[in-house]
Amino acid sequence: MSLPASAGRASAGRSSARRAPNKWWALAVLALTQLVVVLDSTIVNIALPQAQQELDLTDGQRQWVVTAYALAFGALLLLGGRIADYWGRKRTFLVGMVGFGIASAVGGLAQNGIELIVARGFQGLFAAMLAPAALALLTVTFTAGRERATAFAVFGTIAGAGAAVGLVLGGVLTEFADWRWCLLVNIVFVAVGFVGGLLLVTESKADGDNRYDVWGAVTVTLGLGSLVYGFSLAEHGWGEVDTLGFLALGVVLLVVFVLIERRVAQPLLPLRVVLNRVRGGAFLIQAVVGSVMIGVTLYLTFHLQIVLGMAPLESGLANLPLTIAIMSVAPVATRFLPVVGPRALLIAGPLIVAIGLGYLSFITAGGDYFAQVLPGLVIMGIGMALVFVPLQNLALTGVAPHDAGAASATANSAMQIGGSIGLSVFTALYAGVVGGATVTDAASQLAAFTSGYSAIFLAAAGAMVAAAAIAVFVIRGRKEELLPERGAPAVVHA
Repeated sequence: MSLPASAGRASAGRSSARRAPNKWWALAVLALTQLVVVLDSTIVNIALPQAQQELDLTDGQRQWVVTAYALAFGALLLLGGRIADYWGRKRTFLVGMVGFGIASAVGGLAQNGIELIVARGFQGLFAAMLAPAALALLTVTFTAGRERATAFAVFGTIAGAGAAVGLVLGGVLTEFADWRWCLLVNIVFVAVGFVGGLLLVTESKADGDNRYDVWGAVTVTLGLGSLVYGFSLAEHGWGEVDTLGFLALGVVLLVVFVLIERRVAQPLLPLRVVLNRVRGGAFLIQAVVGSVMIGVTLYLTFHLQIVLGMAPLESGLANLPLTIAIMSVAPVATRFLPVVGPRALLIAGPLIVAIGLGYLSFITAGGDYFAQVLPGLVIMGIGMALVFVPLQNLALTGVAPHDAGAASATANSAMQIGGSIGLSVFTALYAGVVGGATVTDAASQLAAFTSGYSAIFLAAAGAMVAAAAIAVFVIRGRKEELLPERGAPAVVHA
């Protein structure tokens, strides 16, 4: 079966977003939004030790400062995408911006752990409105050809670099100001994004009879939330009743969600969006990449601060080569994309990332950053650039304008849920390795930590090899089909 991307083009043509004269400025605003959403998943990581001490957080509360954001974000993304489609993408974007800013202010002024965790949850909620609205606006603004490839390259590169930028910015703010500014700084981004969105972004929405799929929203939200929460409990043991119970509940609810989507007239997630072979493969790769980026950057930060003894800013800067490599290679990858096609990049990129992670797995407690860490980060950055450039574009190729918000939400949800699940799995692996080590003094304790980090990097390398295999066996089609030229309808084989 073939799905022409030109389907519904007459409907989309009624939206002036396509011919907005300020669309490149609009791209800057939308890219800034993506940066805020992504960096907020990591910016608090470096600040957590200081926040824990000031607010007297337990270790469980400290973990939930990270988990609450990811849980709300990942579980509500699909609903946020449909709200953007039906209510209006610009309107949803602006409301998401305001809500995100308010939640950030509440978190930055929190006086106890509960307030901080709740604020992070509301950040995730409004990010779930903001992210799919931004990506949907990008989709209907840049529709085909070189401009679309360039726009998605910029957007995807910022998405990939955002986690590392968050670590650097978090280090600067924690060391020279206060941990609270890791949240309060969002107010500045929100102000710029809101004004820019108000002036530069044109409204668009799905045409036709749009009805909300209430039961679909309930089952997928509870299902994804239960699944992520179950994986977050895995560090206490995979065989524990609560771990297995929440994982099983999540699977059951997601099966019910699929059954509902097959029967309702206006589904929250049209199954044609995910059952398309190429897009489904892209979503799987995004999940793997999300798990690696979130998990590896977090535990690498622990290694830099705890084992190598770096200060917050120093550890943030130590992650910067990853961002620099991504930003440097992305323009080159963008030029090669029309020549070799997205499939080749999605095979080579993950394998290069796996090589970098394999290099990092050889770290030692007494090792040197420049010898043991820096080369691995540079290699990872090169590979990630090759992945990020085609990935967002491929995940949305051939999507009808009516489904733009749902497809955008699925792309974001795959990255976020993958990151949440991956982080939980890596944490369980780390706990198992460290818990089995013999610790007699401080030196052996650091060696145990390092063994845990090394195991995570090696597991992440295996995950990226799996991502390359997905590209080999699932991402099929000629490059002209996967990456349509200007004016040519995209035809993606389902």
